[in-house]
Amino acid sequence: MNLLSLSISHHTAPVELREALHLNNEEIKTFIEQAKGKLFNEGLILSTCNRTEIYGIPSDPNINHSVVQSFILGLKPVPEIKSEIFKNYFSFDAVKHLFGVITGIDSLLIGDNQIYHQVKDSMRYVEELKFTGFLTQKLFDAAIKTGKRAINETEISEGAVTVSYAAVQLIEKIFSNLSKKSALVIGAGETGEIAAKHLREKLIGRLTITNRTFEKGQLLAESLQARIIPFENFKSSLHEFDIIISATSSENLLLTKDEIRAIMKKRNFADLVITDIAIPRNIDPESKEIDYVFYHDIDSLNIIVEQNLTKRRAQIPRVEKIIDEELKSFFDWYHSLEVAPTIKSIRDHFENIRLAEVEKNKNKFSSEDQEKLEIVTKRIVNKILHQPTVELKKLTEGENNHDETAAKVGIIREIFGIDNASSKEEK
Repeated sequence: MNLLSLSISHHTAPVELREALHLNNEEIKTFIEQAKGKLFNEGLILSTCNRTEIYGIPSDPNINHSVVQSFILGLKPVPEIKSEIFKNYFSFDAVKHLFGVITGIDSLLIGDNQIYHQVKDSMRYVEELKFTGFLTQKLFDAAIKTGKRAINETEISEGAVTVSYAAVQLIEKIFSNLSKKSALVIGAGETGEIAAKHLREKLIGRLTITNRTFEKGQLLAESLQARIIPFENFKSSLHEFDIIISATSSENLLLTKDEIRAIMKKRNFADLVITDIAIPRNIDPESKEIDYVFYHDIDSLNIIVEQNLTKRRAQIPRVEKIIDEELKSFFDWYHSLEVAPTIKSIRDHFENIRLAEVEKNKNKFSSEDQEKLEIVTKRIVNKILHQPTVELKKLTEGENNHDETAAKVGIIREIFGIDNASSKEEK
């Protein structure tokens, strides 16, 4: 399969280069407009915070990885870039790499199932831009099936592998129904924002944000349909919250043990979960000594994260087995697109139809006429298939592009319903 793939990812490039080579949707559209027909006939462009990858069926046999690399750098110039940041794949390896990406085993966070949705969205986008074809559409279907199997048949995506998500999962274990609880997130930086988003996804009853810079906190609150309270006033309302997540960059403690004890008295010692994911810590760790206070800091959360990562790593062989099975299935299909097997499949397909109809109707004919029926129906089938066979054989002559030939053969198989018929016979 003449499929080229280039990858720039966390494996090969620092974040500065990944950012410099990231392609947004408009840039992907420009790439496709410039590349279609000149570089690739069909393909896929995937660009996330951790990777930018190009997959394509070359429009010319002379197009190689170096040509594609130069094309990318023409669109996104990066000075003094080394070719080592590009990882190149071809044919079987390119398909295997895509399957590894969509299953999450190639992710920075192993088993990150967000990549599954990102790959699907990228596939949908190139379809909208009419950059897909017969081969890539089949490849996309196979990749999505592989990703879905990894999620459903293994535990590769189970358990929190970020501190923010681990914090929320821990809170869920203490409060089984978050819809009846209220939470305050102190800090609107990246860590606080992620924690707030996870709480919203878990259908928290009431979500409140506070931040030193009010405007930044307000933007986060608006995006999550949360309440905002001024940072200088948040201590006066702490007793209203069942959950407090602190994630600021403060060098000093924001809340002391005595302040937490005073809050608990106002709450009549109703359960309070405190999760301090700041470095250095924002809330006095001795608060955990207070009755009905469930206190966790970043060290205890990191233990959970590492345990979950260990469990996910143990699932990689199971995912690799699924990838191997789907690779075999995909390439079995691809190799079936060779001309000789297709000619045989078409003839077998029509012969089965002929035999079935003869068997169904032969009792309407005398013994002598049954022999004539056999001869006549065979001649009809041979005449019907003569021209398609001649045209199919022409595809093997000269210097036809193999993938183009495979695509044409695939269309013929679809028109005659050969693969559908074969699968029904197997069942």
